[in-house]
Amino acid sequence: MAQEEILQPLMNFSNGGNQVVKVLMPRIGYTILAIIMAIFCTAAIILNVTVIIVTIKYRHLRHPINYSLVNLAVADLGVTVLGGLLTVETNAVGYFNLGRVGCVIEGFAVAFFGITALCTIAVIAVDRVFVVCKPMGTLTFTPKQALAGIAVSWIWSLIWNTPPLFGWGSYQLEGVETSCAPDWYSTDPVNMSYIISFFCFCFAIPFLIIVASYGYLMWTLRQVAKVGVAEGGTTSKAEAQVSRMVLVMIMAFLVCWLPYAAFAMMVVANPGMYIDPVIATVPMYLTKTSTVYNPIIYIFMNKQFQECVIPFLCCGRNPWAIEPSVSSEETVSSRTSSSTSRKGQVSPA
Repeated sequence: MAQEEILQPLMNFSNGGNQVVKVLMPRIGYTILAIIMAIFCTAAIILNVTVIIVTIKYRHLRHPINYSLVNLAVADLGVTVLGGLLTVETNAVGYFNLGRVGCVIEGFAVAFFGITALCTIAVIAVDRVFVVCKPMGTLTFTPKQALAGIAVSWIWSLIWNTPPLFGWGSYQLEGVETSCAPDWYSTDPVNMSYIISFFCFCFAIPFLIIVASYGYLMWTLRQVAKVGVAEGGTTSKAEAQVSRMVLVMIMAFLVCWLPYAAFAMMVVANPGMYIDPVIATVPMYLTKTSTVYNPIIYIFMNKQFQECVIPFLCCGRNPWAIEPSVSSEETVSSRTSSSTSRKGQVSPA
């Protein structure tokens, strides 16, 4: 039987009745998507729950610089539970079977927790600038400042994801129609104004903050290296380590979010353009996989977390045990502080 002739019932959101629609890909395709999402959801739940539990268990991890990392784990967990798991179920049955209310709930939850995670990544970049570069001089990074950054990420996301609930934009089926998101396809001027605003304030601004923050961080490290503060090339090694981490962070951000943002803007700019639903689904699922990449990049690459997480996952054993160490942020911060103090000293006559 030809794919175009395969039909099955789906809830008609507009009138609440049953509508016969075409399946957008073979049944096996939905099954594969369900399996892939199930694997990613399982990994995301294990990794992010581990981060939260370990932080609660070990007091020395409850440092203000780590507040945003835990907040990122909470947001990613929200995307996984309220978005990823529902997508597994809808792909398993081959169509979106949760009705209009389910579509709105799933679309809002994924967008709300996803943008919160995205803003938290920007907050982490700013946090690291404060800790390492000390732009405010000797001002200490306090829990109040850390909590303020977290609050901003949640409030900012709430501000830009509630308008579709009240008529400015809407949440509709996307891709192969087993998940929901802001409506990128509608040519209504009101809807398009929301999508453009959403892109500018929820993607462009966080991305610029991330690039500017890490750019300033790298510039500061280079200045420290030029002053020659570290002995035996220690600063150069620290600079190389941080450079690698920055590169990985920015690349992961672009891989997870740029295709989705580019796809949305392409649809808005060319409303009549046809994009195969299967192809359109790829960037949508890339954003959902960030719930696995985020804890690996931002937390498990952190030596302090490594020393606690590995024994936790290995029942108290650490097969890769190394000498106790401090995080790269603390190491580079001490070098930067030393550089600042030395430049302020007056040479003896």
